[in-house]
Amino acid sequence: MYVATADGGTESLRARIYDLDGRCLGNGVAKYETRFAAGARAEQDPEDWWRALGEAMRAAVAEARIAPAEIAALACDTTCCSVVALDDAGRPLRPAIIWMDVRASAEADDILATGDPALAVNAAGRGPVSAEWMIPKALWIARHEPDIFRRAATICEYQDFFTLRLTGRRVGSLSNVAARWHYRKFEGGWPLSLLASLELDALAHKWPQEIAAPGEVIDNLTPAAAAHLGLTPATKLVQGGVDAMIGVVGLGVHRKGELALITGSSHLQYGITDTPFNAPGLWGTYADALYPGRHVVEGGQTSTGSVIQWLGRLMNGTMDLAALNEAAAALEPGSDGLLVQDHFQGNRTPHTDALSRGALVGLTLAHGPAHVFRAIMEGVAFGTRAILDAMADAGYRPTQMTIGGGAAASPLWVQIHADTAGLPVVITQAREAPNVGCAVLAAYGAGGVASIEEGIETYVKVAATIEPRARESALYAEIFERYRALYPALRPITAP
Repeated sequence: MYVATADGGTESLRARIYDLDGRCLGNGVAKYETRFAAGARAEQDPEDWWRALGEAMRAAVAEARIAPAEIAALACDTTCCSVVALDDAGRPLRPAIIWMDVRASAEADDILATGDPALAVNAAGRGPVSAEWMIPKALWIARHEPDIFRRAATICEYQDFFTLRLTGRRVGSLSNVAARWHYRKFEGGWPLSLLASLELDALAHKWPQEIAAPGEVIDNLTPAAAAHLGLTPATKLVQGGVDAMIGVVGLGVHRKGELALITGSSHLQYGITDTPFNAPGLWGTYADALYPGRHVVEGGQTSTGSVIQWLGRLMNGTMDLAALNEAAAALEPGSDGLLVQDHFQGNRTPHTDALSRGALVGLTLAHGPAHVFRAIMEGVAFGTRAILDAMADAGYRPTQMTIGGGAAASPLWVQIHADTAGLPVVITQAREAPNVGCAVLAAYGAGGVASIEEGIETYVKVAATIEPRARESALYAEIFERYRALYPALRPITAP
């Protein structure tokens, strides 16, 4: 028995084939185009997603050299908040408005202004509501493309589009609807009063009416879908979900008090708790969004790895990461007095301030590229520490962090995260955490493992645990207080 996975990202789709011992046997990748336009618009063609799924899956099966009939289940993760409008035959009526598109900023403000109880999941109702999310984008379509909205039989996400194409069923992912559609499993379900206050009642009938949690079997593939993927109709589709959240499964984070740090252009923090709560400066908690009987609390930093990329652009393509890491590692904590506020694209949490801006403070003529490089890593790590403090204020104190994504490849950055947070940081062997998470869910849905937790034990292997160092943690605790003072000091200056 084998399982298949698909990770639908922003630029490409990656498909993999795994055995039940956790080994990846085959890999396939297919790219697709994003079309950008003025007004912070970003769109993709859902048919490109479907083409990419077929191409990548066929390549993965071919590389694995196994019979398609041996693949028992498939699970997919995709970008979140990539919104699709479909006709009654499941065909796209317009390009998908993908996650990074923020044209619906006015609609997001109008949603927050309702004060509806469903908004409690956004920093205890204080917001903000992001223009990236489902309801703002659907409201934008209703206001600006009313004919498209009227004709749409289904308005859903990338994840649900695959489910419809693969099985013929309209089923939503609990991880998506809990995190970004204001769905509350134990508190009334769909946000009908919010939709009513926006004169958007019709949207509730266009959403998938079935909801499946990650790991639940939805149905077998249709013959047409199986042929497109190079699989068979005996293959089951198992519910996946939001790429970053499924990455939490792929990092093995599932016990109360564990936290996943998902890194890349931005940072996301997902903590597991058995106690539901809403708190200023945090998103969630989301009930059962990943594991039955557990809740997920979320924090996020808008610009992290992207600030390193920014530095590379300033250096005109001459940035030598290996040399910079070596030079930065030789510096003491604090980068000789240089502090970075990591709000280059605003602050997602804990301040939830889109207008805050980044800063380099304390520059002298003695500072060089290595100082700036290290100070950026420290500023990002301080931003993570600020989110952990907000979680602690709400009563949630993680016992360790498991890191995935780009920052995990930098021993220096991992150590700085451990030292600033005062927590052990775990690194797993596999770097493709979303695909690993899908493999765990698919194996569970196929009956290859008895539980998601058993699947994690099989598929997720720890490579190293980095402990915080006492001396450096004490130094960073003092520097962090100066970092905390930056936001209130700079906000009146940087506010437009």
